[in-house]
Amino acid sequence: MSRIDVKKTYKLYINGAFPRSESGRVYEVKNAKGQFIANPALASRKDLRDAVVASRAAFGKWSGSTAYLRGQILYRIAEMLEGRSEQFETELKAIGDKSKISEVVDLVVWYAGWTDKLSALDGVTNPVSGPFYNFTTPEALGVVGVISKPNFLEFIDSVMATIASGNTAVVLAPDALGIPAMSFAEVLATSDLPAGVLNILTGKVNELAPWMASHMDIDGLDITGAKSQGELKVAGAENLKRIHTFSKIKNPARILAFMEAKTVWHTIGI
Repeated sequence: MSRIDVKKTYKLYINGAFPRSESGRVYEVKNAKGQFIANPALASRKDLRDAVVASRAAFGKWSGSTAYLRGQILYRIAEMLEGRSEQFETELKAIGDKSKISEVVDLVVWYAGWTDKLSALDGVTNPVSGPFYNFTTPEALGVVGVISKPNFLEFIDSVMATIASGNTAVVLAPDALGIPAMSFAEVLATSDLPAGVLNILTGKVNELAPWMASHMDIDGLDITGAKSQGELKVAGAENLKRIHTFSKIKNPARILAFMEAKTVWHTIGI
């Protein structure tokens, strides 16, 4: 007697868990030949709000952790990606994504190495007139919304650049990218990344992007994968969001784009 295969149910990744979309909606993903692959969850505005709440709650602990610890956790993610490389290669091939999983793993390791070097890169001792030390150091901005391009390597670059500095993120993985993105969420759930640091929504950019841009508890926005960028910038101006687009991957400037500069004065001799 032949058995029935257990098909994968695609959900969302919010606060370290895998809930179904609040709306109950899904969308269809097909391969280049028009053959059905899967029905990822179609995230709603309510799902976005839940993801932002989870990100905000996780921000204090994640940004307050040591840079060394964040680097170790990112390296652990790379280890687990390496162990599931065959699965990711199969999924990427099915959706026609040209990303190489070996490059994806190397990219995560690259960002892991940057976590404890950001202060050296962008920090400075300021010359002041008086008996004081004056230091400026970079620190995390807050909750960052990410609209990724429909490419897995670009997706990983945007995600790792955001959380490496201590930010938390709500990431929209559009269209067919939802398939490898949710497998990546399974990697996160079994790594040491705290719940809520990274939340992944699958669905349609034109539906969720305006709500992401206008949300008052999102501090920054990476709109590299969005089309109507001008409209999103106008919506994001309501709470002075820091909004950026990026043209290349593997760039420390992408990390620093969502960091604040903190200046500290300290009296000499005390």
